[in-house]
Amino acid sequence: MKYILALDQGTTSSRSIIFNEHGEAVATAQREHRQIFPKSGWVEHDPQEIWQAQSQTATDALTAAGLRSSDVSAIGITNQRETVVIWDRETGEPIYNAVVWQDRRTSEFCDDVRSQHGDRIRELTGLEVDAYFSASKIGWLLDNVPDARVKAEDGRLAFGTIDSWLLWKLTGGQIHATDPSNASRTMLYDIHSREWSGELLDIFAIPHVMLPKIVDSSAVCGTAAAIPGLAGVPIAGIAGDQQAALFGQGCFEEDSAKCTYGTGCFLLKNTGSTPRASSNRLLTTIGWKCGDATMYALEGSVFIGGAVVQWLRDALGIIRASGDVEALALEAADSGGVCFVPAFAGLGTPHWDQDARGTIVGLTRGTGRAHIARAALESIAHQTADLVTAMNADSGTALKELRVDGGAVENDLLMQIQADLLQIPVVRSKVRETTALGAAYLAGLAAGVWKSTDEIASHWRSDAVFEPRIHATEADARKERWNEAVQRSLGWEKKSGPISAPL
Repeated sequence: MKYILALDQGTTSSRSIIFNEHGEAVATAQREHRQIFPKSGWVEHDPQEIWQAQSQTATDALTAAGLRSSDVSAIGITNQRETVVIWDRETGEPIYNAVVWQDRRTSEFCDDVRSQHGDRIRELTGLEVDAYFSASKIGWLLDNVPDARVKAEDGRLAFGTIDSWLLWKLTGGQIHATDPSNASRTMLYDIHSREWSGELLDIFAIPHVMLPKIVDSSAVCGTAAAIPGLAGVPIAGIAGDQQAALFGQGCFEEDSAKCTYGTGCFLLKNTGSTPRASSNRLLTTIGWKCGDATMYALEGSVFIGGAVVQWLRDALGIIRASGDVEALALEAADSGGVCFVPAFAGLGTPHWDQDARGTIVGLTRGTGRAHIARAALESIAHQTADLVTAMNADSGTALKELRVDGGAVENDLLMQIQADLLQIPVVRSKVRETTALGAAYLAGLAAGVWKSTDEIASHWRSDAVFEPRIHATEADARKERWNEAVQRSLGWEKKSGPISAPL
């Protein structure tokens, strides 16, 4: 039996999963890491804490499976995208915390850049100018960490998204690289020429010498050195989490699509070998590059998906664990007229409003915890339905089914609400962690464990199909009510401005 180790570094935790040659998980280890909020709208992670958690889970998974390094054919890496780490090449130490994709500190700067260069940046990158992406975060670090810009220009500093950081650490500082799927999320990468763009680097004032080398998503790019139990194992796959999930779901045919429900929600649709521009503010991105073949995708992004459940747990305290939300929501037959727009970090597709803020409307004296919980689940489904609407409009054809994965799909109530709103079947993958599976498949292809994507596609299985239970007219009425609530959240930060406490 051949085995692949997938390192899955997410927004709230690090996982390591070992898959066999049938695409089955045989061992899993997971560790959460801290969420750091220095100021309102700022979100940071400790890069060293991430590395320690990720390396420990790799060791734990290997031990749990009873395997040695010689049993592992390859390692695949998948990661939270857009999050920025800058480190010193000489010391290997980060110059600051990782600035997370959810972080909004550069929103005002992005507004200025959009007004001057928005159309050109969209043309080159397929992205909307937004603080969500990496470029403005890199600039902020260079301008706010003492001596950072001077060191960067001298070639001493290295920039990377989380995949690059893990690859650097895993190879003992020997390899500084990323793949096209991650590079295409930085707002510094030309998705047409498939190389770093000097024009974009000039716009954001970022030295080229900081940037990682671009390697294929499925190719041996180095060998593990920093984890004793994995020394010498080839690192053969890299992809951003959402592109990895598209690969893991077997969406190899043009127009096939999946949605991953994690901290955020991300709908990706395979558009083939040609980048397709969106008329509905979807993002054009690179799915993966394997040899001479580059696959593109359209993407819709929800910033706060499963994170709204974490908010119910951590901020409101109305549930003790995230898994408790379904039982609480089922205590109410419906949301009691409550509509919850969780725009904690602005709104993504199709609004791209950095100044939107969270809104709960429709409260009465009869509103209770169960209504809030149900409205929170509905908010995830409504935001995803908005992505599907935009995707259907761009393609001119409606999705016939939606393949789903991620931690939140364990919630049957959420999946039923989703099917009701979409009015199509929602098909849940038997393997929930298709992000890690996609990284394993990419690595395994390069290592010869699998010969083709056709062989990989033959492994895909579903474990449940959720069919719509309400009439289309009722679904439309619910979506109309949702849109009314969204309108109340848009531009809130600009309208009111931040409120400061008196001195």
